[in-house]
Amino acid sequence: MKDDVRTYIYGAIGVFLIGVLAWVGLVYVNACGFTLSCNRGTIPVARTPIPTLIPATLPAMLPEDGMAAADADACYVAAADLMGAWVDAGASDTEVFQFTDATGRECESTFEEVKPLFVEANLWYSGSLSCVSCHSVNLTVSPAQLDVSSYEGILAGSRRAEGAATGTDILGGGNWNSSLLKEFIFEAKADVPGHTEDLSDLMIFAGTPLPVEATPTP
Repeated sequence: MKDDVRTYIYGAIGVFLIGVLAWVGLVYVNACGFTLSCNRGTIPVARTPIPTLIPATLPAMLPEDGMAAADADACYVAAADLMGAWVDAGASDTEVFQFTDATGRECESTFEEVKPLFVEANLWYSGSLSCVSCHSVNLTVSPAQLDVSSYEGILAGSRRAEGAATGTDILGGGNWNSSLLKEFIFEAKADVPGHTEDLSDLMIFAGTPLPVEATPTP
């Protein structure tokens, strides 16, 4: 009877030891793999990488509102000021005219960059109609008998009698400050669709900077 009890005790101890060894072996293999070096168990040394200069990829900022610049090579100017410089320079459809942009740079442009201000929608403010959507070539329905769809129409002016080649000059005879066009842009007119607010704050990219002459070294 004693021999049977001793056999049971030794058997239980043997099973326990085998279980412990199996568990230790499983843990070792999981941590170190099938190798005695146990490199997998080595804690990696944290090293600080050599700092590298990262190329600047952030967009240029606008002078006033901080939005990304649409064209780094273009000048930044109020749309009304661009129109004014064009008028004061003689309002040519081919000649280059000069202006100073909002950053103080001397720039130049042509009528090709002024024309979109008359014919493009959603430009003066979000959801705005184009000027030409009302002031079109059909003078019988165009308000103030004004056609701004073309250079010739702009120069012909407003209040044109039927068949008349010209009417009231909206460009002030080449003087922007006395022109009807400036008045329309700077003064809100609650009863006129598309002119219910002052439109003089619109900033755009237009024109190109003039080359800066290098100052000779004394």
